[in-house]
Amino acid sequence: MNHYRLVGLLLHVSCFYTCTCLGPFGMMYPKDSESRTVKLLDGMWNFRVDDSSNRNRGFEEKWYSVPLRQTGEVIPMPVPSSYNDITQEKRIRDFVGWAWYDREFFLPQDWTSKRVVLRVDSAHYNAIVWVNSVELVRHEGGHLPFEGEITRWDIPIVLGGNNRLTIAINNTLSPTTLPPGTIQYQHDINRYPEGYFVQNLQMDFFNYAGLHRHIQLYTTPKTYVQDVIIATTLQGLNGLVKYTVSTSGQPGNVQLAVEIIDRDGRVVGHSNQFQDTITVGDGHFWWPYTMNSSSPGYLYTFEMNLTLLSSGVSDVYRQQFGIREVKVTDKQLLINDRPFYCHGVAKHEDSDIRGKGLDFALIAKDFNLLKWLGANCFRTSHYPYAEEIMDMADQQGIVVINESPGVGIRKANNFGNLSLAHHLKVMDEMYRRDKNRPAVILWSVANEPDTTHDNSIYYFKTLLSHVRFIDSTRPVTFVANSDFSSEKVAQYTDIICLNHYNAWYQDCSHTELIQRQLTYDLRQWYAKFRKPIMITEYGADTIEGFHQDPSIVFTEEFQVEFMTEYHKTFDNLRHEFLVGEMVWNFADFMTAQGITRAFGNRKGIFTRQRRPKTSAHLLRSRYQAMINNTSTVRNRHTGR
Repeated sequence: MNHYRLVGLLLHVSCFYTCTCLGPFGMMYPKDSESRTVKLLDGMWNFRVDDSSNRNRGFEEKWYSVPLRQTGEVIPMPVPSSYNDITQEKRIRDFVGWAWYDREFFLPQDWTSKRVVLRVDSAHYNAIVWVNSVELVRHEGGHLPFEGEITRWDIPIVLGGNNRLTIAINNTLSPTTLPPGTIQYQHDINRYPEGYFVQNLQMDFFNYAGLHRHIQLYTTPKTYVQDVIIATTLQGLNGLVKYTVSTSGQPGNVQLAVEIIDRDGRVVGHSNQFQDTITVGDGHFWWPYTMNSSSPGYLYTFEMNLTLLSSGVSDVYRQQFGIREVKVTDKQLLINDRPFYCHGVAKHEDSDIRGKGLDFALIAKDFNLLKWLGANCFRTSHYPYAEEIMDMADQQGIVVINESPGVGIRKANNFGNLSLAHHLKVMDEMYRRDKNRPAVILWSVANEPDTTHDNSIYYFKTLLSHVRFIDSTRPVTFVANSDFSSEKVAQYTDIICLNHYNAWYQDCSHTELIQRQLTYDLRQWYAKFRKPIMITEYGADTIEGFHQDPSIVFTEEFQVEFMTEYHKTFDNLRHEFLVGEMVWNFADFMTAQGITRAFGNRKGIFTRQRRPKTSAHLLRSRYQAMINNTSTVRNRHTGR
C-alpha cells in the first residue's frame, strides 16, 4: 500500500478519539428559553474539495486561516445536505478525502455575558472545526452531535461583528471506522494513473458525506444546567420518575427547582434536589401507537430552573419525556407490563436529492406513511437518525430500535482494540443523546457482524456489557444474519434480532420453501438461546412498474408473494417467541454502483420518491388488521 497516500487521506485521524463531550452527561439539544438563545447557521455555505493527489493541500496551505474563497474556486453548498447529490460533477459525487466548508456568522453584542457554544449535529465522517482560524473541536463519527464553546479564552471571537466558521470533513472509511472500509490503491500504471485509489465499502448503502444536519449556536448563562438523566418505572397507576441533574455550579452556590408538567400545563410533581425520585400520581403512561389508542406518545415536560445564589442569574431548560417501562422475558417483549409485538419497518435516512441531509418535509411524509401503514416501530438502519426524527417518534408513539453505525464489522482487522475503543465511544455518544427518549426501547450495537469467530466474542461481550452498564433500563441486542449452529455472541443479548432472506439470497425465487426453512431456523434459534426473537429484515428487490404473471423476481407480484409466505410463518410463531417483524425496506435507497444493484437497493415497499408499490398495500392490510384486533383497551392509564 502507498502509505503516504493513505496518511494524506486520514490526516489527523489518530487524534479524533478526544472530544469535548466526555462522561455520561452532555449533548442536550439546543432550545430557546428564558435564559437561552438558539441561532441556526443553516443555509448556503462556501464549499470546495481538496482533490490534490495526497488530499492534504488544505492543511499544507492552511485553508482554515483565510476565507475559503481566497484559497481557490468555491461553490455554494446547502447545509444541511449531502454534497454528493447536489452538483452535476461526478468528481464531487464520488469524492473521497477532505472537503472544506466555510461561512461568516454574526455574534450579537448582548451575548457578552453569555457562554456561547457551537454545535454540529452531524458531519460525516471525520471533522475539524475552526472559528476565526483557531481550532475549536475535532470529532470522529458521522451521525452524532459534537460541540465546542467558542467563548473560551483562546478563541478570538468578535461580539457585535462577523466571525468566520470553517469545517473540514473527511469521508474516508478505514478498518477502524464505523462503518469500516478500506482504501485500495492500483499500482499498474499501464491501466491506472499514478496514485489511483478507490474506497471499498463494507456496507450496502452509499457513503454519503457532508454536513448532514443543523449547525447551531446556542447560549447559556455562565452557570448552567449541563444535562439530566431520567429513568421511569411504573408503580400501579403511578409513575416513578428518577432523575439526576448535572450543572456547572456546585451545590451550595446554586439552587435548583424541578417541576414535572403534564400535557395540559399542570404541575404534577416537583423537587429541589439534584437527584431524586418523583411520584406522578395516576400517571399518563407513554404507549406505542396502536397499543393504547387514547394516549399514544404521551409526553410530560421536565423543567429545570437553576439559580446562581450570588447573582440571582437563572438558567431554564425544559426536556420532554414519557413515563414507560421496558422488560424482556424468555418469550416476550413487555412495554408497561403488556406484551408488545413490533409490526414495523427498517428504514434508511435517505432522500432523493439531499442524500442524508435533514429534510422536514420528508420527515413529515415518512411519519404519515408509517401511520398509513399502521406501523408501530422502526429500526434506525444502520446509524442513529436525526434528533428531529426521534422527536416525532416520541410524540407519535412510534417505537424505535436505535442502532449504531456498526454495520459491516466482518473482517479480522475490524475487531481490534482501536475499533473497540471507537465503538464504545459511539455507544456512549448515542446514550448521551437519546437516553431520555421513551420511543427508544432497544439499543442495537451492530448490524450483521461476523459473530461466528472467536475474536468476536470478546469484542461484542465487552460492547454489550458496557451498554448495559451505562443504561440498565433498556434491553440490548445486535442484528444477526449468521447460522444458529455457528453463532457465538447472541447468548449475550436480551433479544435475538435476525435478518432472513430465504428465497432471495439463497434458493432465489423459490417462495414455496420460505415457510419450511424460516420455521426451522427460528425454532432452532429459540431452542439454542431461549430468548425472544424479532425479524428485523426480510425483503426482495422490486422495481416499480415491473409486472409478470406468474411472478418472477424483481416484479411487484413477486414481492407480494414473497412477503405473504413470510407473514404465514410470522402468524404461526408470534404467539410463541416471535416479538416483531420489520420489512426491509421502508423505501428504496441509494447504494454504491455495481452490477448487482439497479440504481440502488430496490427492496423498499415505497420508492425513493415515496410512491407505494403493491407490497405497501399488502403490508397496510396486514398491519391495520393487527390494530383492529388489539386496539381495545379498558383503562386509559394502564392499558389493561
